[in-house]
Amino acid sequence: MCLVNFHFRDHPFYKLIVVANRDEFYERPTAAAGFWKDCPNILGGRDLVHMGTWLGVTRDGRFAALTNYRDPNEARGSYSRGDIVRDFLSSGDAPVDFIETLSNNKGNFGGYNVIVGDGNQLFHYNNVLNEMNEITPGTHSLSNHTLNTPWPKVAKGKKYLGEYVQSYPGEAAIDSLFDIISDQTMADDMELPETGVGLEMERLLSPLFIKISNYGTRSSTVLLIDKENHVTFVERTFQNGEFQVENRFAFKIGEK
Repeated sequence: MCLVNFHFRDHPFYKLIVVANRDEFYERPTAAAGFWKDCPNILGGRDLVHMGTWLGVTRDGRFAALTNYRDPNEARGSYSRGDIVRDFLSSGDAPVDFIETLSNNKGNFGGYNVIVGDGNQLFHYNNVLNEMNEITPGTHSLSNHTLNTPWPKVAKGKKYLGEYVQSYPGEAAIDSLFDIISDQTMADDMELPETGVGLEMERLLSPLFIKISNYGTRSSTVLLIDKENHVTFVERTFQNGEFQVENRFAFKIGEK
């Protein structure tokens, strides 16, 4: 997952709005979103290599999403980063306690950011900087550095979502939210970060929606949790930049 835009607890209708893209190599085996057979409380897509995930929500209202930290010199770690989201969603740990455990074992994984919450609070943790942030109400964005780092795609995603929630304070239009993360416009060179991957790759990775020869946006997700605890989860999957399928799920937190 390379871009997570979200609006938290500052909306008349929703407690949480998430609009996110997961970027990955096209050849990596992946399952589309669904409730997991081996853990039916969890809803999310699944990496079929290590059986973790990049974004998910549970029937009892836990939420987590993960991005890699972009630094080609970072150690890979002994474990898959997708385990982090899976483990939080399947646990009963309070978010702060879970992050404390992550901090104590930060070298087990390659560089990452994770957002975890239990429906009432939301926290961000970055293992490279070893920093935790309690997320404040409002619009935020996370890519591959840390929370709200003003990379072009982060600034644009945050701006687009912020403008949307201000203009449409009622029930959200799913298609309009997907439009936010479909932008394939590359940033100007003067705006690009320097993360060690070279100028050409910085350009190719700068759009909200990435489409490269062997790598790009594999799925886009819209997650809505309203103030009555109704959850709407919509995933659109892509291969080689082309739309494949849409899956929609709806349930109420606490109901089986």
